[in-house]
Parts: sequence; C-alpha cells; structure tokens
Amino acid sequence: MFASFVSWVVATVDSWGYFGIFVSMFLESSFFPFPSEVVMIPAGYLAFQGKMNLFMAIFSGVAGSLFGALFNYFLAAKYGRPFLLRYGKYFFLKPESLQKLEEFFAKHGDISTFNGRLIPGIRQYISMPAGLARMPLGKFSLYTILGAGIWVSVLALLGYYLGANEEQVAQYLKSATLIAMLFIAGLSLFYWLRQKNKGSL
Repeated sequence: MFASFVSWVVATVDSWGYFGIFVSMFLESSFFPFPSEVVMIPAGYLAFQGKMNLFMAIFSGVAGSLFGALFNYFLAAKYGRPFLLRYGKYFFLKPESLQKLEEFFAKHGDISTFNGRLIPGIRQYISMPAGLARMPLGKFSLYTILGAGIWVSVLALLGYYLGANEEQVAQYLKSATLIAMLFIAGLSLFYWLRQKNKGSL
C-alpha cells in the first residue's frame, strides 16, 4: 500500500512539473501542513530518471518556500499579533505555539529565520514572529533562501541518489534531520558568541 502511495506521489509531481513543486512548497512554507519530503524527494527521483532537471527542481522548491514565507511575513506585519491570536487556529497555529515562536525568535534573533527553516514544526511559522518584529525584508529573504535551500537540496539529493528505495530514504532522512539539528546548534552558538563579543567591545 505504501509503495502504491509513493508511486502516486511521484506520478503527481511528474504531471505537475516545476509549477507543482513551487505551489506545494509555497503551501508547506506558509500555513498548510504539507510535508516537504512528499514533494522534494520524488522530484529528486524524477531528476535521477531524467524526467526533471535537478537544479530547476531545487530552484522551484526554494522559490516556493521563499514566497510562502513572505506570505506569512506580510500577513503578520500587516495585521499584527491580535489577528494571529484570533484567526491563527484557521492556519493551524495555536496561541501557545505563537508564544513559543516569539520566544524562539527573541532568543535567537534574526538568524532564527535561517535556523527555523531546518527545524520540523517551526519552519512553516518562523516567518510570523519575523513579520511581527518588522525584521528587515532583505535579511529575512536572504536567511529564508539559505535555510530553505539547504533543506530542499538535502531532500532532492536524497531522492536523486537513493531513488525509489523507501527504506533507505527513511533511514537517511532521519540522519539528515539530525545533522541539520547539530548544524543549527553549532551555528547558533557561533552567532551567540559573536554577538556577545560585539557587546563587550
């Protein structure tokens, strides 16, 4: 049954093409809980088969992630925290989750928009506290592209090199997530030490 589902996903991504990747990643990056693995791993597999260009698949995924993040950013910046608290439930965002996101952003600063893109459960919503804080748009876009670029590339390359072997994909996806988390911890420590040194000057 799972193999049939995987075949259906691959066929769907193939039929939708790059625009389908863009739309799916837009939804995943904005408010719809759509797992990026379901899109980018099959896209990488199709690139392995020669049915897609790997670079274009990654580009489409990153572009969709950026525009989805910008949607959340401007939504929060325009309507503010009361709007998110009142209507967040319709975007699968609970008040306590928004509070945790704001604390995460306050603790890690602007770079959290990069770190957050690599953390499951946070990547979809980290743009909202950034919008509430009126984070500079250029820096927000840059950090979002870098974070989304890493994650989208990892997923696409998993699909490209592991093909249709679902067991290996699942195994390496866990390893990739763990490596990403360790990378985030190291980068956050470096950023904190740098900011601390700046403050002591």
